Amino acid sequence: MATEVLFAGPVTAGSLDDQALAFPESKPPVSWWLAFACSASVAAMGLACMAYTLYTGIGAWGNNRPVVWAFDIINFVFWIGIGHAGTLISAILLMFRAKWRNAISRFAEAMTIFAVICAGIFPLLHLGRPWVNFWLFPYPNQRGLWPNFRSPLMWDVFAVSTYFSVSLLFWYLGLIPDIASMRDRARGWRKIVYTVLSLGWRGAASHWLHYEKAYTLLAGLATGLVLSVHSVVSFDFAVSLVPGWHMTIFPPYFVVGAIFSGFAMVVLGLIVVRATMGMSNIVTDRHLDLANKVILGTSCLMGYSYLLEGFTAWYSMNPYIHHTFRNYFSGTYGWAGWIAVICNVFLPQLYWSRRARNSVPVMIGVSLSALVGMWFERFIIIVISLHQDYLPSSWGLYKPTLVDFGILAGSFGMFFSMVLLFARVMPVVATTELKAILPGSQVPHPVHPESDHE
Repeated sequence: MATEVLFAGPVTAGSLDDQALAFPESKPPVSWWLAFACSASVAAMGLACMAYTLYTGIGAWGNNRPVVWAFDIINFVFWIGIGHAGTLISAILLMFRAKWRNAISRFAEAMTIFAVICAGIFPLLHLGRPWVNFWLFPYPNQRGLWPNFRSPLMWDVFAVSTYFSVSLLFWYLGLIPDIASMRDRARGWRKIVYTVLSLGWRGAASHWLHYEKAYTLLAGLATGLVLSVHSVVSFDFAVSLVPGWHMTIFPPYFVVGAIFSGFAMVVLGLIVVRATMGMSNIVTDRHLDLANKVILGTSCLMGYSYLLEGFTAWYSMNPYIHHTFRNYFSGTYGWAGWIAVICNVFLPQLYWSRRARNSVPVMIGVSLSALVGMWFERFIIIVISLHQDYLPSSWGLYKPTLVDFGILAGSFGMFFSMVLLFARVMPVVATTELKAILPGSQVPHPVHPESDHE
């Protein structure tokens, strides 16, 4: 019954290979070159802005006192959140044996890797002197520059690096059988490259035995990381005494927001994959419908988090928290708060309708609004909480510069450039996992009368 829902039309193991591996093996179409040229141009602009920042210093940004964290940390938290859906789809849904993940897990895993790469750029730039970043690592030295391991900023270093390492291993391990399939079909230099990357995979029973053990083990490790990484990121704010940050709701609040924005990016990517690669029979309406239900559920949890944050501000009877929460919706940057609430809570409620969940224009609109809303969500948390703190004499406004916007746009350019390059050299769907749920692929176990009696 499940296979009839998860595939649109007849799909065999041979046709699946021909369809999924055709795009990496064929000559890139003109549309791919145009898309890559646009994304690479935006990425080049962002790299130029980063180079200008390194040359002139972070004074090229709009950061000031008291808003010392701005676009750099906003973008860092945003991109870390984007990468959460990939690990959730790959690891947690694998542990629960959700078969619908198989068609979308490969793209989501790749998206995780690229999003974390984009996120890692911003803390390094924010430090101001990237050439001395090695001071952050606990290497023996005579200068006594030992990191403060009680600082949540150091927790970020270990959490994000561990998350990236496990996600990269998980992604590459799942790719090995598909790389071996491409090795057997390739010619020339491509065959040499795929032979090296496939690590001698022959599809033997012993290979599959070790593969399943390692894949399940990494899935178990990644499951804990889904909950811990963005919780650790939220500790950057929650352990401080800044009004608007010092809240225990932040760890689950950040995790829910990360899954919300991550699934929105996955849905956008899958819509493009279906339209450009002809995979509507593999990535079906059922997959998008289930992903949209996750977006709806996490949107409701976001609304609950907003209400709980307001209740905490009221119940605490703390005038500083009262002032900060009012600024979220009525202060100088109140428009950003309303954008976040409308995009994150109200617009996804369209998904209560099945027709809306199956409408491509609605999916594109809601997913884009979720990404915009979650970026502004990080904006209001960081900028609004910092620009008016305990001392009115130190209040100030924040205005981003063109360099800030250029680096933000450049991060999107780098992300989509890496996605396009990935689609050119690797299959965007996990063919080996899909073959396991094809009709007739599972051999039924014989039923013995004596076992039934027992």
